[in-house]
Amino acid sequence: MNMKTMEPDSQCQVDSIKHSGIIKQLDDQYYYVSIVAQSACSACHSKSVCNMGSIREEIIEVPKTGNSEWKPGDQVEIVMHKTLGTQAVLLGYVYPFLLLLVTLITGIAITSNEGLSALLAIVILIPYYLLLYSYRNRLKKTFSFKIV
Repeated sequence: MNMKTMEPDSQCQVDSIKHSGIIKQLDDQYYYVSIVAQSACSACHSKSVCNMGSIREEIIEVPKTGNSEWKPGDQVEIVMHKTLGTQAVLLGYVYPFLLLLVTLITGIAITSNEGLSALLAIVILIPYYLLLYSYRNRLKKTFSFKIV
């Protein structure tokens, strides 16, 4: 958004998430792009005092499309739709939390034993995450980045 005219920039897309990265390696199907993920407090002026700021490198697999001539060392921008990010948060955090909460409440109502109910609520997450793991190839196709 251009602050002087309050008009959107021509390159700004509201429905996507962009990251700058460097292609580390490639194979027949994927580019492996290195991006630097940093927490919000990594830019804080007090981060050296509290040690809460974290910056880490992540490798993102980007499927090859078309006749792209990218090579290792090239600086690229990768894009993912924001709706996919929301869907990933739901699958990874919100749904398991709701499953845990419902199991805990149901367990307490049925058994009146808080310890057993808490254990059951934690154990119920194992099949959930195993199910997610079994669908990882399908999810990898759904949650994919593109190089722009």
